[in-house]
Parts: sequence; structure tokens; C-alpha cells
Amino acid sequence: MKKDPEQSESGVVNPTFYQELAEDRISIEATEGTPGTNHASTLPQLSITRPVYQQEQLNDAYQYRKPKRMLQRELTDRVRQIDGKTCFSTVFPLVTWLPEYSWSRDLVRDLVSGCTVAVMHIPQGIGYALLANVPPVVGIYMAFFPVLVYFLFGTSRHNSMGTFAVVSIMVGKTVLAYTGTTTEDGEVVERTALQVATAVGFVVGITQLIMCVCRLGVISFLLSDTLVSGFTTGAAIHVVTSQIKDLLGLTLPSVGSMFEIIKTYIEIFRQITDVNWAAIIISAITIVVLVFNNEYLKPKVAKRSVIPIPIELIAVIAGTLLSKYLELQQKYAIKTIGNIPTGLPAPSLPDFSLMPSIIIDSFPVAMVGYTVSVSMALIFAKKENYEIGFNQELFAMGAGNVVGSFFSCFPFAASLSRSSIQYSVGGRTQIASVISCGLLAIVLLWVGPFFEPLPRCVLSGIIVVSLKGLLMQVTQLKGFWRQSPIDGIVWILTFLSVVAFAIDIGLLVGIVLSICCIFFRSLKPYTCLLGNVANTDIYLDTSRYQGLLEYPGVKIFHYCGALNFASRAAFKNTLCETLGINLTEEIKQRKQPDWKPSSEQSLKLLVLDFTSLSSIDPSAMATLGAMVREFQVLHIPIVLAGCNPPVFEIMKRVGRINQTTSLPPLFPTVHDAVLHARSQLDPTGSSSGNGSIISTVTGII
Repeated sequence: MKKDPEQSESGVVNPTFYQELAEDRISIEATEGTPGTNHASTLPQLSITRPVYQQEQLNDAYQYRKPKRMLQRELTDRVRQIDGKTCFSTVFPLVTWLPEYSWSRDLVRDLVSGCTVAVMHIPQGIGYALLANVPPVVGIYMAFFPVLVYFLFGTSRHNSMGTFAVVSIMVGKTVLAYTGTTTEDGEVVERTALQVATAVGFVVGITQLIMCVCRLGVISFLLSDTLVSGFTTGAAIHVVTSQIKDLLGLTLPSVGSMFEIIKTYIEIFRQITDVNWAAIIISAITIVVLVFNNEYLKPKVAKRSVIPIPIELIAVIAGTLLSKYLELQQKYAIKTIGNIPTGLPAPSLPDFSLMPSIIIDSFPVAMVGYTVSVSMALIFAKKENYEIGFNQELFAMGAGNVVGSFFSCFPFAASLSRSSIQYSVGGRTQIASVISCGLLAIVLLWVGPFFEPLPRCVLSGIIVVSLKGLLMQVTQLKGFWRQSPIDGIVWILTFLSVVAFAIDIGLLVGIVLSICCIFFRSLKPYTCLLGNVANTDIYLDTSRYQGLLEYPGVKIFHYCGALNFASRAAFKNTLCETLGINLTEEIKQRKQPDWKPSSEQSLKLLVLDFTSLSSIDPSAMATLGAMVREFQVLHIPIVLAGCNPPVFEIMKRVGRINQTTSLPPLFPTVHDAVLHARSQLDPTGSSSGNGSIISTVTGII
């Protein structure tokens, strides 16, 4: 039944609203050919009848109370929930998926995946070990000992752990800085590169274990996608620069870690006339063959087989054979890998005396290795629908690094390229890593010396081509900038800091910038003035919506975010700017002897919409109380609306402790506050015609 708009229970008559409603109805009738259809019936209708509440009235009516936290009971319940089986499955996650493992279906996939990854481990392990300035065989060790530990404790089923380019070059900086003869307490100490690398591995492992005990697994999320992208792209530039000397056949002096890229290119141009043309030709052939395979052959093979062409291993074997039978080292002075011992390394303690000196260098390595590994693990876990334990990942990597440091290993992490291959060829679990370890054990025991004649320029070509994915991350800058110019600036500054200064400096700059972005964004929360949607209790942003009702003398200020000691000044300034009020000047004018009140004061009552206020602290409460008193001097009362229970409890507690902080009236919703405000401004209940008719019975305008 159609109601008379003038006597509608919904309240105000908005001629435009009803005119548009009628026009829409006519349009629908003309389209559908069904006269008499009521357009209003196409929208669900809502009718609410309730009293106008203040917050205290609502609390009393429904017996509000703050939940009491029984710490002792919570601890007791948690202890009771823990049993031996739960502890065992938490420490050894493999027991959760191993019983569900299908040996007939999954083993074949893991066997193919493990063999493929083992083939990739050989050239990458040797090459990345050279990046870390340690003997080449160490890269093979890292694909064996830490990986077995991760198999026992890790939660990711698809990560391929071992050497990683960025971690290797970060370790290489520390190795260069501390290798050689040093004087400590008047004694001359000689340290090898391997001793420094294993000490870094031990410190990184202990750091990750401490982070695990402190439950700091989520700290990796301090490294945003923007930061990680800019950082790893800059680190890839470092890796490429470090390989240029071998690509050109040059021998460069150590240039230190600060401004390394600039200094390296200066040295390269100084010795540009001494390049080894044989090394350049071999490097060029290697790069051309690898690029041709990756860009042309690989996509074609992928359509017919999930197993990719092991082009890196083919290049290594071909380079080794050509170097051996063409005597490249003797005839053309080509640098080769050199001695690769057979057998597994004997366990030995790392150099504990060096550890206090490398703690600062080791912490970024621990963070980067963990962050990259968890990021890859999350990608695969999301695709395969299983969970990743952040703290358990810290434990697995920390234990792997500590154990690996006793077997001549430096810090390990997940490789982006190997992990992608392990997943794409059908790997199901970390059993693929165990199969890979078995094949690499054969290489370590018997096959290692075969690779001794391998030219270093071949490995450099393999490394440079494998970095294409990291280098192409520069294309992500456009996307980051479109999403947010601030994120784009973080990417650029992080990248430039890594390239221009040093890897660890760039990481520090990126973390500081990310934290500053969080801080400054909290200082600029979303604020606006609200207007009422006619005939409803809905309030929307007046700067984004049209046709809203704004009641004479009443302003509704919406604040979204946290209100604390850092944002309190910005809150007050933004409020005054939005309202067009200079509190200091207004109060000063009120104190003038000749001041007379204006009969046309536009603002008579202010509603602060705190429905999106996440938290408030005592400092902000003091500012809010002072601001309330300042507005009272201007005869503008303030009411609050929509405070959530934690905010309400803080306000009450601060008000009780600090008697000078007076608490303004609180209302559960903006609509309650507006009804209260209009009743205060118009006690007779009459309507001015510009607003809504107040219904104190239904609480709906």
C-alpha cells in the first residue's frame, strides 16, 4: 500500500528523492510493460523501532561488563592442550603429511623433481659458492647437510633449499672483510675464507633460533613486497658486477664493501686493455646458448614435457670437457675452478672468537634468507592449500644453519629458480629434496674432481643468465608507483641505496623507509564530514556523495585510524581545517572587551564519529579533553559517537584517573548523536525544513 510521503513513518519528505523514484518507476514500467509495478518493491525495506540511546544507557540496559582475563586459567588450559603427539608433530612437521603420502602416485613425481633439482644444484652450488668467496665444493655441501635438516623440521613441502645468490653475495662481503691476517690482543690471527663463512653460518643460525624462541616469525612482514623487490633487484646488480671480472678474464683487487659497484667499474675500465679475449668468447657463447634455450627452446619443450632441458648442467659438462681436452688453462690462461676434494667434510667447530665481530653483518643475512624462504613457501602453500608455520620455519632454518656450520657450510635459503622448477616438474613433498641429496652425495664422494677444469667464465655466464628474473623485477616499479607513489619511492630509494652504497646499507634504508611509511600514513588518516542519506540512518562522506542532508548547526566529523601521542596534533589540526575554525584566534577574540556574539554562528554542535577509531592513548585523551574545553569556550558542545568497547574503556579509565579530562557525552551510533544534537538545538521538536523530522520514539529520521 502506497503511503503518503507527508505522513510517512520514515520521516522527512525529500521531493527530489520521490521524484526520482517516480521517474524510475515509470521507466521500468515502460521497459517491462507491466503498469502499476511499484519500484520501491524492488528494494528490500528496513524498519527499526528503538529508543535514542546514550552509551551509558545502553551499557546499563544490557549489563555491559569488561571481560576478565584469567591469566592463570589461560596458561593452565594451554598446558592441558599440549600433549606429546602435538609437540612431536609441531617440531617434526613431516609426521603430519608423511602418513598421507601416496607412495604409488607421489613418489614418481618426487623422484623426477629430485633428479631435476640435483642437476641444477651442481652448477648453481659451484657458482654461488664462488660468489661467497669460498671453495666451489662448499656449494655442493650446502645442498646436502642443511637440506636434510630442513627436511626434518621445515613446514614448506616445495621449497628447494641450498645456495641463494643474494645471500651468497652478502656472505661474500663479510668473508672478504675478515679473511686474512689480523691482530687481536697483540696476537696475529690467520683466518681462511671458509672459517669466516662457517662462523657467519653459525651466528645466522643462532639468530634465527633466538627469533624462534621469541616468537618473532611474523617479523618478516616488516619487509614489504616493495622493499624485497627493490632490494633483490639491487642485489642482482651486485651479483652481475661481481661476475664481470670472470666474464672478461680480469683479476681485480679487493675494493671493499662500501661503494663497491662504482669502485669495481673504475677498476674494470682501468684494466680494460688487459682483457682475455678467449674468456670473452667462451662467456659470450655460454650466454647466447643459455638465452636461446630459455627464450626459444624451453617454452617449446614445456609444451611436450614437464622436465626441462638441463641446459646449465650441459654447459658445465661441455665447458669442463672442452677445457680439459683443449687445454684452455695452459694455452689461453683461462681461470678454472681448481681443486675439488672428494668425500664428505669432517665435522669441525666454527671460529667462535670471530663471532662478536660479525653479529651486525650476520643479522641482515638472517633476515633476508628467512624472508625470501617464507615468501616462496607462502606462494606454494597457497597453491596447494596447506599451512606454513612462521616460527617453525625459523627453527628449521636456524637448526640447518647451525648444523651446516659444523660441516663447512655458510647460510642457506630457498632458491627462487630451483623452487619454481621443483614445483613445476611435479614435486609433491620434501622427499624430492632427500632424493636430490642422495644424488649429490654421489657427486661429493666420486664425481667432484671431474669439474676441476671447468672455466670460471662458464659459471659466470650461467649466473648472469639465471639472474634475469631478479633483474626484470625493475618492471615492477611501474606497478608499485601506480598503486602508491610512496611505494614507488621506497622501491627507488632502496634500489639506489643497495647499488650506490652497499647491500646491508640498502636493506637498512629500505626497512627504515617502510617503517616511516607506516608511521606517516598513520599521521594522515582518512577524515571527512558526514551527511545523512535522506529517510535513513546512514551517513556518508559529503565530499564523495551528492544529495546528502546536512543539518543546520550540526557538523559530523569522521575519523578513521588510531589516536595517540603521535597523531593527536594532526587530529586537532585536521579537524579545525575541515571545520574552517582557528581555535586560538577565536578564543582570543572572545576575550576582547568589545566582542559581541554572532547570531549567525554556523556551527552550534560537533559530533565526532569514532566508529572507525581503532585505539586511543592517555596523551590523545588529554588532547581531546583540552579540545572539548576550547570548543566549550566557543559555546560549541562536542559529543562522541560509535566508540568501540576497548576505546570506551580507556576513555572511562583515563577520566577516572585524571579528573581534569572531562568525558563528553557518548552515543552508540552517529544517528543517536545527531538526534540528540537536533533535540538540543530545537527542544520544541519542530523541523526547519532543511532537515529531517525527529522521531524520538523510533529513532529513525
